[in-house]
Amino acid sequence: MESVGVREGRGADAAALADALARNRAHMRATEPYRAERYYTAEAQAERLADGGRRWFAFEGERIVGAAILSGIVLGPFRSASLGYWVDGERVGRGIASLLVAEVLRASRDELGLHRIEASTLLDNHASQRVLAKAGFERIGTAPRYLHIAGAWRDHHLFQRILHDQPPPLA
Repeated sequence: MESVGVREGRGADAAALADALARNRAHMRATEPYRAERYYTAEAQAERLADGGRRWFAFEGERIVGAAILSGIVLGPFRSASLGYWVDGERVGRGIASLLVAEVLRASRDELGLHRIEASTLLDNHASQRVLAKAGFERIGTAPRYLHIAGAWRDHHLFQRILHDQPPPLA
């Protein structure tokens, strides 16, 4: 296995991202919403990369083997965002999710000045819960019927990580 590098995503990654998502479609079926066929195209991924969320990719060579997204970024007095991530089915258990989450937390604190990151997992996604615990997230509750995953509204555990307690910049 080549060494894994993590960097922030850019528009030029759309084709590699579409390839990774198509390659992992069956692997992610139980933890993802149903997707239209178009979702697995480079064109659709280019649009997603331009949508305002921040994304980081784990690469082995030119191949994307994991991704993290920071979405719903809110500044002002809230200074919070939501984290999601996935790892290639052939690379699970090799620390890639932990690398991605660590980089997102660093950028969230140091570049974006965020105070808090939230994440959620399906109740039985123990591997993802271990990644979050290792990264310092604490479980803050359980949300019934939180996200529509694999064709049904599914309960999720909610987690947060407080990054710092400095006040937000004055407007």
